[in-house]
Amino acid sequence: MSRNAAILLAAGSGKRMQGAVDDKVLAPLGGKPVFAHCAGAFLESGVVDFYIVVYRDGPQSVLLSAYAPTPALFVRGGHERQDSVARALNALPDDIDYVFIHDCARPLVRPEQLVALHKIVRREHAVVLAHRVTDTIKEHHESGHLTTLDRSRLWAMETPQVFSRDLIVRAYDRVTKKSLRITDDAQAVEGLRHPVALLENPHPNPKLTTPSDLAWCDHLHALRLGGD
Repeated sequence: MSRNAAILLAAGSGKRMQGAVDDKVLAPLGGKPVFAHCAGAFLESGVVDFYIVVYRDGPQSVLLSAYAPTPALFVRGGHERQDSVARALNALPDDIDYVFIHDCARPLVRPEQLVALHKIVRREHAVVLAHRVTDTIKEHHESGHLTTLDRSRLWAMETPQVFSRDLIVRAYDRVTKKSLRITDDAQAVEGLRHPVALLENPHPNPKLTTPSDLAWCDHLHALRLGGD
């Protein structure tokens, strides 16, 4: 029987919130903090045995602890997201087989998605929740010319992103040793040329980035409660 850990990333600065809230992962959503929605989804899924909560500072860690699942280890975040993930990976217990990595600024993740991701990662060793790109995407060149990308092959990455422990640790070791800059965990695994499976998400799973995202997530949460 595998043992699984979840790294819950809550250390982001939230600069693009423009002061709308003091801390976006503690902002109210449907009567409870954003972080509590993430923690609750993982608890309800029943697939995680151990949690690492990555926090920003001491006062925030105290507030997060009121909603954190157990058993949990609190790890202080680094300067960038990838630094926070690396610190959390270094703190994993030795008996962990698979690792969920989740940005807690995405509060609408669903327990059934976590169960599905767990099934896939045991077979593929790397899987990401994602959705298809529906807009026409163009690459802008310095010359001013545009290149239209093949929309049928484009996916927008979400979290959770889930990996076998050995794979993601090797991937982050490479990132650290080569001083690479990455924007998500799948990019670290790409560097090892390991395939990454995609689980298509038919439900909105937005990331809280700007003040308008709070209202959007609140609306989506209300629709979900009403049976979307």
